[in-house]
Amino acid sequence: MAQVTVTIAGRSYRMACDDGQEEHLRELGRMLDEKIEELRGAFGEIGDMRLAVMAAITMADELAETRRRVASLEREVQLLSSSEHEEQIARALDGVAGRLERIASDLNARTRNQDSTGAEATPGLD
Repeated sequence: MAQVTVTIAGRSYRMACDDGQEEHLRELGRMLDEKIEELRGAFGEIGDMRLAVMAAITMADELAETRRRVASLEREVQLLSSSEHEEQIARALDGVAGRLERIASDLNARTRNQDSTGAEATPGLD
């Protein structure tokens, strides 16, 4: 288990994280520190705890909005995927219909040809 020190609102905190996650934890600490400084600039010195809570709520709101957007995009991708799938099926069915029409036309031609020569029609035997 790795140990990382992050500085948030001028205070250092020693934290544990999984090996290999050190830089990620440092980046999260920087993001929180930046949000607190942004709020401090907007509201002034209103207390560290209040600024930390406001920063956490602001970041939670951003996370909730991001989750809503991701869910919306996932639904859109599913719709597009199903539309593409439906289009592929339609193209395949068009191809099958074309082949069936050619077979039917060929059978009709054979039947007409055999009727005109007086031979008995035997489908598929040539």
